[in-house]
Amino acid sequence: MEGLNKEIQMRIWRSAYVNVFIATVMIILLSRCSVETTSNSPNVILIMADDMGKETLPSYGNIQNKTPYLDRMANHGILFKNCISQPLCTPSRVKIMTGKYNYRNYEYFGYLGGSEKTFGHLFRENGYATGIAGKWQLNGLAYQEEVIDWKDSTRPIQLGFDEYSLWQLTKLRREGERFSNPLIEQNGEILERDSSLYGPDIFADFILDFIDRKHEEPFFVYYPMVLVHDPFVPTPDSEAWQDEDRRYENDTTYFKDMVAYTDQIVGRILDKLEQHNIAEETIVIFTGDNGTHPSIYSETDSGIIRGGKGNTTNAGTHVPLIIYRKGSEASPFEYEGMIEFGDFYATFAELLGAENTADGKSFLKVIEGDSTFESRKTAFVHYDPKWGKNVNRYRSQFVRDLQYKLYSDDRFYFLEEDPLEEQNLLDRGLSLQQRTVYDKLRDALEKHPTLLPLE
Repeated sequence: MEGLNKEIQMRIWRSAYVNVFIATVMIILLSRCSVETTSNSPNVILIMADDMGKETLPSYGNIQNKTPYLDRMANHGILFKNCISQPLCTPSRVKIMTGKYNYRNYEYFGYLGGSEKTFGHLFRENGYATGIAGKWQLNGLAYQEEVIDWKDSTRPIQLGFDEYSLWQLTKLRREGERFSNPLIEQNGEILERDSSLYGPDIFADFILDFIDRKHEEPFFVYYPMVLVHDPFVPTPDSEAWQDEDRRYENDTTYFKDMVAYTDQIVGRILDKLEQHNIAEETIVIFTGDNGTHPSIYSETDSGIIRGGKGNTTNAGTHVPLIIYRKGSEASPFEYEGMIEFGDFYATFAELLGAENTADGKSFLKVIEGDSTFESRKTAFVHYDPKWGKNVNRYRSQFVRDLQYKLYSDDRFYFLEEDPLEEQNLLDRGLSLQQRTVYDKLRDALEKHPTLLPLE
């Protein structure tokens, strides 16, 4: 009898949970009914690779990886030469989703506060269907005593997305990985696990199905990929995948395969847009959240570059950004101006005719074809990773332009000649030109709150 009662209780709990989920979705759909959209509202797909610095792509000089679809996007779209991210995943994700500097809303590693307004909200409020797939890691799973809603699987919906398919939503990494035999939560359910399944394929299938169902209305897809983060393991296209025991064989030699699979998924999305004849109505954006893992050395046409994830050097913060819209008369071209991660929210706000309530600056004019438009002269990074002593040692603030970088502790570097930041210019004296740049960057730094020393 006791076992029967427990089973009945579990059924009641599950039924109540499903009803709450359905009610939440219905409220969202009903709220959208009152919003009018125009026929020229473009769809937007934002793809963000995990741990992919710009040096990993052939369009940025890599000579060992193969990415034909991303090459095509770059050759027929806009290749941004100077996109500056945060050095680590959560700081970047919080900044890109909300448009705010980290000192405003970065509370814990792996967490985004439920009261924040994201670009998901922005699109949903303006009549778009919104979907997210890939890596979440924003419920604060490592801070279960401090974060009361860490186990709430409806948080993606609360944070602006109608539908989701996500890894690390309410389950820790140790409970299930993201590649072979993935542990994925999708629209309130935990998907059945299978060692023959590959997480990136499940996320891609979810996005393709979302496009199939939503292609006749404006939609926004945010795809924070799980590729190419470590562990560096075989993909279904790798020979080692055929041996089930080797599917989590961690070796940097598989990084090349993971880059190729990333490109293949991008190709599947581009092909789906063609299938529905909406490629000309869709803006496709590809970027990376931060630099490549330090164990990865990339061969480029300017030499070998070691990944700088976690570090504030160029290798940790200089990421790819490619924007493509088929048939756009505005492209192709390369854009030399500077973009920082807070600018995406501002750009989407201008695209939608909405108010920009965040810190970034819109670069919509660049997407529309103005290659000379300069939305910003400097980029600012406030970096407090809150993730272990090996990463926290890079905690800092800096402002940079295209050539120089100034840290709040007065380290001043000429990046063109010193990308590894080994020679502080202040140690040898500044030229008149360098003094002018230093003063400009110092003025920009002083507009922000000072990063307090670690206790």
